Amino acid sequence: MNGAPDAAMARAPAGLSVMDATVVLVGVVIGIGIFGFPPLVAQHAGSEWAYIALWCAGGFVMLIGALCYGELGSAYPGSGGEYLYLTRAWGQRVGLMFAWARCTVIQTGAIAVVAYIYGDYAQRLAPLGPHGPALHAAMAVAALTALNIAGTRYSKRLQWMFTMLTLAALAAVLIASLSAAGDHPLRAGAPAPLAGSPAGLMGMGMVFVLLTYGGWNEAAYLSGELREPARNMSRVLLIGTAVVTGAYLLTNLALLRIFGLQGLRDTPALGADVMQLAVGPYAAAALSLTICATALSTINGTIITGARVYCALGRDVPRLRALAGWSARNETPAAALLAQGAITLALVALGAYSENSVQAMVAYTAPVFWLFMLLVAASVWRLRRLDPQRPRPFRVPLYPLPPALLALTCAGLVYSSAVYAGTGALIGLAVLAAGLPMLRLFRPAPAGP
Repeated sequence: MNGAPDAAMARAPAGLSVMDATVVLVGVVIGIGIFGFPPLVAQHAGSEWAYIALWCAGGFVMLIGALCYGELGSAYPGSGGEYLYLTRAWGQRVGLMFAWARCTVIQTGAIAVVAYIYGDYAQRLAPLGPHGPALHAAMAVAALTALNIAGTRYSKRLQWMFTMLTLAALAAVLIASLSAAGDHPLRAGAPAPLAGSPAGLMGMGMVFVLLTYGGWNEAAYLSGELREPARNMSRVLLIGTAVVTGAYLLTNLALLRIFGLQGLRDTPALGADVMQLAVGPYAAAALSLTICATALSTINGTIITGARVYCALGRDVPRLRALAGWSARNETPAAALLAQGAITLALVALGAYSENSVQAMVAYTAPVFWLFMLLVAASVWRLRRLDPQRPRPFRVPLYPLPPALLALTCAGLVYSSAVYAGTGALIGLAVLAAGLPMLRLFRPAPAGP
C-alpha cells in the first residue's frame, strides 16, 4: 500500500454535530462565486430554461461528489485530502503530479479567479484605470500573502464573520431583486443566439456552475470529526446540498427576473447593479464593500490552505525541501507562502491582458482540476479493491453508481474545458505537462510503512 502511515490519519476528536457540519459545509460552498459566475454561465446558456437547468445539474453533481468524498474522508481522515487519496490509490508519482498541479495551476488559479472578482467590485469603488481590476487583484494577493507570512492567529474568527457577511449580501441581493422587479428596467430583451456547439456551450456553462458550487469536497475533512459519521454523514450531505442548491436557484431565478438572460450576460458586477436599481448608489457601494470583504476572506482562506500543499511537497521531495520551511515564531510556512504568492501574481499579470480575466483564469485551471477530480472519483473504486479491510464509517449509497457518474461528469468537463476554453486551457495543460520531467528530477522520499 502506498501513502502515509495510518498513524498520521488517526481520527480527530468527534466534536461536530449534524448542524455544525452542515453550517460549515454551506459556509464553505456559498462564497464569492455567486456574485461573479452567473453572467459567465448565462453566456453559455441558450435560454432561461437551459440556464436554470445548469444550476440544477450543479446541485446534483455536488451531491454525488460529496458522497464520494464522504466515503474517502471517513476511511482516510487525514489532513492531506486529495493528495492523500491519490497517493494511496494510484501511487506516489500520481500524488506528486497532483501536488505539482495544485501548486502551479489549481490552487494558484483559484486564488487568481477570486482576486479578479474582487478586482471588478473594487474597481467600482476606487477606479485605477483600464487595468484597474488587475491592479486591485494583485494588491489583494500581495497584501494577504504578507499578512499570512506575518501570522494568521485570528483567521478562523475572520472566516466565520465573513461567511455571515456573504449570506447577508446574498439575502440583500434577493430582497433587492424582488423589490426592483416590477418594472424590469434592466431587462435587455430576447437573448442573442449563441455561436458554437450546444453541447460544448453547456459543458463550459457547467464548468462555471460547478466553480460556484466549489467546496463540497470539504466533506472529506468534516467526516473525520463528525459524531457518528456512519449515521450522520448522509444527513449532512443531503441537508447541505438542499440548502446550497435552494439558495442558488432562488438567487438565479431572481436575477433572471430582474435582468433577463441577455442582461445577465452583460452585467459584470450584478450585485451592485441590483442594489443601485432597488435602493440607490449608497446601498450599491455598501454591497460592493461587503462583496470585496467576502472576496478577501475567500482569497485569504485559499492562501492558507494552498500553502500547506507546498509544505507537503517539500517534505516528500528532498530537492524541494526549502518549501517545507516553517516559521515557529509566526506559526506559518513562510517559504511556501512566498512561492505561492509569486506564482499567483504571475497568473494575475497573465489575466490582465485577456479580454475577460475571470474567464481566462477559469480556462487555465478547469481541465487540470477536472482531470484530477476524475482520478479521485475512481479512487473510491480502487481503494475498495486495494484496501477492502479498511473501516469505512460512511459508505457511498448505491455503489458503484455515484463514483461512476462523477467520473463520467469529470471526463466530460475535461473535454469541454480543454476543447472550448481556448488558449488558457492549453496553457494550464502545458504547465501540468511540464511537471512530468520533474518526476525523475525530484524523486519522492520513500513512503512510510
